[in-house]
Amino acid sequence: MTETASTERHLNWWLPLSIAAGADIVLLSLMVYSPYGSLLYILLIAPIFCLVWLVLLVIAAIRKRRRQCLSLLLALVAFLVVSWALLRNQDVLRASLRWMLWSRRFKAEVLAQPAPASGELKHMEWEASGFAGADNTVYLVFDPTDSLAAAARGHSAGKFSGIPCKVPLVRRLESHWYSVWFYTNEVWGLGPCASSSQSD
Repeated sequence: MTETASTERHLNWWLPLSIAAGADIVLLSLMVYSPYGSLLYILLIAPIFCLVWLVLLVIAAIRKRRRQCLSLLLALVAFLVVSWALLRNQDVLRASLRWMLWSRRFKAEVLAQPAPASGELKHMEWEASGFAGADNTVYLVFDPTDSLAAAARGHSAGKFSGIPCKVPLVRRLESHWYSVWFYTNEVWGLGPCASSSQSD
């Protein structure tokens, strides 16, 4: 009885902190391994978690455990805030984490390519996502002169030397290495992208 009374007097801070850390780990793991990980998180994991947590909150409220209610509420808020912050920055986080984990393999694959005769930069497909008829491709590009640095700093769209198409976004991963986002349904050297590079 005294043990229950003493726990009721103290707010459980470990619960919200554990929930926030757990949300971090689950969401970041999903992001790293799949471009659709965040979608799975939004449509399945987060709703199930929120539903379970709301049921626990109602049970604690019915039993009139105010401190437990407050702990559960703080945990739910922590979960939602952490999830929102990670999802808001998912493109940058996913690219950074993948680069940190597997850059050595990606670099070896790109550098093993023969030098392109057309003056294009060495590249490989870095990410492909989308749904029927709306495919999005991001390329990993090796730029030995860092000519893409200004575009990456300014987050500017445009046509850049060594890339066959106009692109909406260039991001710097590290010196000489960039991720280059292509417009929907454009592929390096194929379709509208190929015709635009021949007309230049």
